[in-house]
Amino acid sequence: MHVGKRLRERRIEMGLSQSAVGRELGITFQQLQKNEWGINRIGASRLYLLSKILSVPVAYFFEELPDNVRERMTDTVTLDESGMSARRDREILKLVRTYYRIRDAKLRSSLLELCKSLGREVN
Repeated sequence: MHVGKRLRERRIEMGLSQSAVGRELGITFQQLQKNEWGINRIGASRLYLLSKILSVPVAYFFEELPDNVRERMTDTVTLDESGMSARRDREILKLVRTYYRIRDAKLRSSLLELCKSLGREVN
């Protein structure tokens, strides 16, 4: 609902109609209206397009989040079923950066399969 509210505020601030923004997105004004009211969630790709159309960074839509909403969001950020917070785990980031430095695609693929195999053995 908060993201939809921010979308509506910015659209009005720019003097754009729901129809005009909807056309840019390739959706009807009714669909945009449902996004603004928080009836339908806004996907990442649509949010990115909206940021371009409305000339704001994606982060704009998350500014001024109420504290209770912000806390719920950080509590739900997990990595797969492991339950580990990806935001807190620097080791994961180091692993990903190192993985993408491997130039050989076959070697990267083999490493990924090895990691999957080892992960199954642990459980």
